[in-house]
Amino acid sequence: MTFLIVTVAWTAHVRLFQVIELIDDVVALLNLACMMLITFLPYTFSLMASFPGVPFGIFMFSTCAVIIGLIQAVIVAYGFYHPYLLNHQIQVSENQTFYKHHILKIILRGPALCFLAAIFSFFFIPLSYVLLGLVIFFPHLTRLIIWCKSKAVGVKEDEEEPHSLESFSFYLSEPLSKERVEAFSDGVYAIVATLLILDICEDNVPDAREVQDKFHNSLIEALSKYGPSFLAYFGSFVTIGLLWFVHHSLFLHITKATRLMGLLNTLSLAFIGGLPLAYQLTSEFAEKSRNEIETIQVSCVITFFASIFQFAIWITALFYERETLHPFARYGGKEHAFMFAKLALYPCVSLGAFFLTCLLSKFSTEIFHLMQIIVPFAFLALRIFVRISLVVIRSIINLSQRKDVSLEEEEACLSPAETLS
Repeated sequence: MTFLIVTVAWTAHVRLFQVIELIDDVVALLNLACMMLITFLPYTFSLMASFPGVPFGIFMFSTCAVIIGLIQAVIVAYGFYHPYLLNHQIQVSENQTFYKHHILKIILRGPALCFLAAIFSFFFIPLSYVLLGLVIFFPHLTRLIIWCKSKAVGVKEDEEEPHSLESFSFYLSEPLSKERVEAFSDGVYAIVATLLILDICEDNVPDAREVQDKFHNSLIEALSKYGPSFLAYFGSFVTIGLLWFVHHSLFLHITKATRLMGLLNTLSLAFIGGLPLAYQLTSEFAEKSRNEIETIQVSCVITFFASIFQFAIWITALFYERETLHPFARYGGKEHAFMFAKLALYPCVSLGAFFLTCLLSKFSTEIFHLMQIIVPFAFLALRIFVRISLVVIRSIINLSQRKDVSLEEEEACLSPAETLS
């Protein structure tokens, strides 16, 4: 939940700087203060997780969220006080006051809910968590209520907010900055990959005295007992790297991101953030834990959902392909089949490994490591495999068409009497 709340703050930040296009020293300093508070949020997460029954952790998190929202509101007010900082659409508009109130109202919704969560944390903690959950889903609930009202009363949605700014409309097809989505995603992938090696540095460096006394100054022998940890590290890093590669390929073909794509991308990144947990679990294989099968299945589930949401982004883009995809990636394009196969590879492999570990539990570790080894080579051979498959499919289609043509010619050559007989 905390990850999704952070992405809500990031989305608000993206939309804010779609309105504020130029930055002066004041905006830069205010944004720096906002970033400082955002980097402090992981500490409040740790307090909430370590002391779930103590209200102070929720209070600190909610207070930080309120201050972040207030800083963003100050940036909006400052931008409208200096209109040259705003984008061209607002600068030339006669409804700047409406835009200002509209944007401030949307930006302050989240902080208002967090403020209530901070108050109720001292009285009823579950209600605080409900209010924090509303921060995530409130925009979509608002759109749903407006849609239901328009269907029931018969009022068109466009008539309710005639001057609504597209960047703050909360439609699922609303455009989102593609560059910011890519930058945020790259940052998450980089941090997750870095966390893996930090775990190695912290837990898998032998003590100098232990090497001297127990292994007779043989560092190689001392490191050999950490072999499964290193194997798990390289396997997890390859998984993260290939998922990033698929993500990069996907957004090379996408010309415009929408709000729904951003939501699906956020869900994918949420599971990407769980891969260090999968690494921690799989690094304990050498201990022959009784929970080995469950550990592998958790890793497969994390990988499956991280990749299936990437596939969902592609499916969403296909619904609006003329607006969101390059021509060569659309239906019938030369890259369409290859991109489809690339995005489907990890969901199929992880799902297959999950069910194989259920059926062949004795070989669960071997199956998991085999999956990690096969997938990189599968990516290398994927384009060749897709081309061969397309050639075979086209040959079968051409052969069936030739048979149909030959049958039609034979029927045409027959006389009417022969045809009736």
